[in-house]
Amino acid sequence: MGYLGAVIGAGFASGQEIIQFFVVYGSDGLKGTLLATFAFALCGGMLLYLAHRHQVSNYQDLLAGLMGNKGGKLIDWLLAAFLFLGISTMLSASGAVFEEHLYLPKSLGILLTYLMVIFFLFSGKKGLIFSFNMLVPVKILFLLLVTGYVVFFMESQALGSYSVYLCPVNSRFWIISSILYVAYNFSLAMVVLSEYQSLSNCREGIAGAAWGGLMLGILVVLSYLSLCKFLPAIMHYEVPMLYLMGRISPGVKQFYTLILWIGILTTAIANAYGFTQRIADFSGLGFGSCLLLCMTLSLPLAMQSFSSLVGKIYPVFGLLGIIIISVLLYQGIKDMALLLYYNIKN
Repeated sequence: MGYLGAVIGAGFASGQEIIQFFVVYGSDGLKGTLLATFAFALCGGMLLYLAHRHQVSNYQDLLAGLMGNKGGKLIDWLLAAFLFLGISTMLSASGAVFEEHLYLPKSLGILLTYLMVIFFLFSGKKGLIFSFNMLVPVKILFLLLVTGYVVFFMESQALGSYSVYLCPVNSRFWIISSILYVAYNFSLAMVVLSEYQSLSNCREGIAGAAWGGLMLGILVVLSYLSLCKFLPAIMHYEVPMLYLMGRISPGVKQFYTLILWIGILTTAIANAYGFTQRIADFSGLGFGSCLLLCMTLSLPLAMQSFSSLVGKIYPVFGLLGIIIISVLLYQGIKDMALLLYYNIKN
């Protein structure tokens, strides 16, 4: 569940990520969602395999084991920059929900998420695990129910002319877009998923991460199909999934607002935990003090548009995720090949 919670955040639950990485490619976007499903399951299982094999329970040690001390530190600091920007993005997302759908001040949404992240994380790792175990199951179950309902029981409202809103570039780019989506999401998921190494044995950890990736892929597919039913109307909203929920009923929309905010909060928690942990290790200051400092420094950027932040920040750091995934898969396949070789030899 921690894997899912780290990935299914504001961009996913709002529908912005699904639109920008899949919907804009039309029918090719569906192939992209299937590719992402396979990649999430594979990478999740491989990460837990390596975490158990090398007995590491934080992402810094995992990066050092995969890339060496120098390479690991470089990627670590680049990832830290992404985590910090991710905090601002999640705060901005909270503000967008409050402003666009609750008709409340954007600053109120930002402040509430700011305070809740501090509340959950002040105790460090225990707070991270507690918040994810409490919030993520509710979020996953409701997302499956509502997207499944839209896909299988609602009539399509798509207009024949919606193709003008789709990506004008070569359709082959859907592969790159899908890989970027998995890459930048996995960078964040790695921060949380590596913490679960000490909470499970090797076989259970690998199976749980792989099944989590598969479930995430199913949610991506359902979200893609449900959003496509309402093109081009959804392109005009920063939080298009709430528009879809409003088409079901006002009550569902109101409840989904809560689910969306939980998605924002859990992703903000994951970003804040990873970044604060890194700053605390580097500075020698207490985790609580660093948490307050990091959250406060993220406030100015949070006033920017949420959709703008998703579009500019996430694809760039997807390139960082591609490096991490490439090394992860290479090292995982290498370790398993060597293990198989020694078993056959002996």
